Amino acid sequence: MIKERYKEEYEEGSDLIWPSDKEDKITRQFYKDLSILSKKINYSKKKKLKLFEQVVRIIKDKGCG
Repeated sequence: MIKERYKEEYEEGSDLIWPSDKEDKITRQFYKDLSILSKKINYSKKKKLKLFEQVVRIIKDKGCG
């Protein structure tokens, strides 16, 4: 069963337009991809920060010794 876009009207005066199944599937996939990309970017930033911290520790140790 494929649902088409439909509209709901409420007494308060607000109307909601619900997406079709195809639009909903595309939107969900977009946010899933965005979430995965965001996790990869955050992981990459953490990895770079840890590398930077290690370099700073090495420099401090060699300077003190």
